[in-house]
Amino acid sequence: MYRLTSQLIIYRSIDKDSILFRLADICRRFREEDYNKEELVSDILDQINRLLRLSTDYGFDRNLWHDYLAFLLAMTETPFTLVSEKVGRTEGSVNHFARHDFRVFRQLFDYDFTEIEKLLDVDCFTTIQNYTAVGKSEQIFNKNVSDKVRALSDAIDASKDVDEMYRIIMDFYLNYGVGMFGLNKAFRLAPESERLLTPITATNNVLLSDLIGYDRQKAALIENTEAFIAGRKANNVLLYGDAGTGKSTSIKAILNHYYDQGLRIIEIFKHEFKYLARLISQIRNRNYRFIIYMDDLSFEDFETEYKYLKAVIEGGLELRPDNVLIYATSNRRHLIRETWTDRYDQSAEDIHRNDTVQEKLSLAGRFGVTIGFFRPSHDEYHEIVRVLADAEPEITMDDKELFREADRWALRHGGVSGRTARQFVDYLAGTLPLNAE
Repeated sequence: MYRLTSQLIIYRSIDKDSILFRLADICRRFREEDYNKEELVSDILDQINRLLRLSTDYGFDRNLWHDYLAFLLAMTETPFTLVSEKVGRTEGSVNHFARHDFRVFRQLFDYDFTEIEKLLDVDCFTTIQNYTAVGKSEQIFNKNVSDKVRALSDAIDASKDVDEMYRIIMDFYLNYGVGMFGLNKAFRLAPESERLLTPITATNNVLLSDLIGYDRQKAALIENTEAFIAGRKANNVLLYGDAGTGKSTSIKAILNHYYDQGLRIIEIFKHEFKYLARLISQIRNRNYRFIIYMDDLSFEDFETEYKYLKAVIEGGLELRPDNVLIYATSNRRHLIRETWTDRYDQSAEDIHRNDTVQEKLSLAGRFGVTIGFFRPSHDEYHEIVRVLADAEPEITMDDKELFREADRWALRHGGVSGRTARQFVDYLAGTLPLNAE
């Protein structure tokens, strides 16, 4: 194995601390006449432990070794793979080196661990190549990555030759991309890391159809997002209005709907706005459309982080790239808290009072699309409750009783809203079977 990994060219940048290179070094030491058996076995088990943890994170099954090698191919960012995610298969001399590396990976796929297992008296390699994973909730592992990597693994395993393997991997890069952005839907900031971002591995699978009502609002959001996905002009979006009306849900649903068309979302909080310029520099040249998502955005009059946001949205020397938009939600139409003293000259502390007011109003004005979400009417609230209850087989009460209980719930839980309706129906679905017993 050490001989194989030392021949890699394009994928030579794979981390030398990776499971692959660590196992390759173990195989090198195994070929030495004076190897220490106990030390080698211990080191092998360390790498098997790492592989098992990785497999749990990504839901790998059956042949963990194959899935791991496919994972490396899917996640390794090089100049070649980054170009491939944009254009797919191309002509050029670099393809000679790509086929060379894929031939190496093909041999790694077929690597025979029998001699190592026999002489070191272990069976761990046989086990990981014939593995039955424990059933897990999708909340535990990243299903987006798991499904695609396992499909890639199976396709490579079934490929007849290197040319077919080349086509499989190139098509994978074109269809899904490469690395963290290629396979994950959503990300959050990790300022301490070199990459600045870390994937959010368990995302909400909500759909736009799950948000009852608000058809005009959803249509406006879809229209802007589809223009963005298609590469046409699109605007930053501010979703504002009453709490619990579906603002955040709408953005999460948009992500799920357009993920397979290259949409990705990055969640950022206002204390992280100072990293915005660095973030955008990392994503501006990638072959995806990024929504920078700011939930529950608002500022008190003493908070100044909004200045970073204004510079990014519009007005800085460096233009915001075409593949980045900002979608924000807020309970406030005007994002920066404004007081009556801002409107009237009641204080001598600020000579140019009107400039202060305009400074505070200008942030919201930089969102080209503003969409209002407001509390439903009483009848609309009942309709939301009815639709949600119809999806729960445990709930069999008639509409009259259902609405009466829903009204009582709303009185005790802050009034009518989509969130209140959802909480009420979840409560019923969770307690009715217990009551029936």
